[in-house]
Amino acid sequence: MSEKKIIAVAGATGAQGGGLARAILAEQDGPFTVRAITRGAGSDKARALAELGAEVVEADLGDRASVRRAFDGAYGAYVVTNYWEGMSAETELAQADNAARAAKDAGLRHVIWSTLEDTRAHLPVTDTRVPVLEGSYTVPHFDAKAEADRFFVDLGVPTTLLRTTFYWEAFLQGFAPSRDDSGHLVLSLPMGDSALAGIAVEDIGAVALGIFARGEEFVGETVAIAGEHLTGKQLAAAFAELYGEPVAYRPLTHDRFRALGIPAAAEIGNMFQYYTEAADAFTGARDLRLVRDLHPGLRTFRDWLTAHKDALTAG
Repeated sequence: MSEKKIIAVAGATGAQGGGLARAILAEQDGPFTVRAITRGAGSDKARALAELGAEVVEADLGDRASVRRAFDGAYGAYVVTNYWEGMSAETELAQADNAARAAKDAGLRHVIWSTLEDTRAHLPVTDTRVPVLEGSYTVPHFDAKAEADRFFVDLGVPTTLLRTTFYWEAFLQGFAPSRDDSGHLVLSLPMGDSALAGIAVEDIGAVALGIFARGEEFVGETVAIAGEHLTGKQLAAAFAELYGEPVAYRPLTHDRFRALGIPAAAEIGNMFQYYTEAADAFTGARDLRLVRDLHPGLRTFRDWLTAHKDALTAG
């Protein structure tokens, strides 16, 4: 039997990277093995991956030398940065640059860079309807990743640009329906009548594995993914089925959302305005047939709701 190819997974204890690591480890007879890259090899999540059979190594995307060592001898790598950890586009750009240079130096044959669109193509910083963030961004956690695409491309790293989307897990973090003053359940996403492209975060890693499994077919390509494209009314209807009672969809305006006073309200409000105003282009770039071809087990939104029903009990 030929030796398995090593996929080095940055952020292996996080959401996207963890999904890929588990997907690879679940295929015991598959062609790949996991090198889980983490800043803390002693963490519970890192130990859990090691128990499943992953090689766990410590490295920090802020330290290029450590990433270069972590990539040594690997066939490929999955690179994802976490804007929300420090909420700095500058930091995210530096981390992506380090990863691209380390991948080039290590001679990796296939890198998947988890990225997003540049929202300024639809909502430029000259648009007075949206606040400018960090000096030159509309949605920094989108725009900085899009800027970082060039690090991999310009260096000639054999890369697939994997454009992700809204995690349905956000419904576990404050976006689920809540009761209004009259006791009725209401979903208040600031999406108007537009469709939201969403995905279960665990499926992102499984799609990435499907891309790696196709060899060089997607090197140099951009693959934009989602699980489903659903309007606010459709999302509310799915929640109503889960709860066994009506859920009304009452979208907030983007300005009202930005004024809520919650953490990162301006960033998230701008993101939803982009999702709404660029809905046709954003969902149109995400061919669900291709995504399902890469990952036949792709979850629907109702699949995801069912799996998380205990955590989504209506209050």
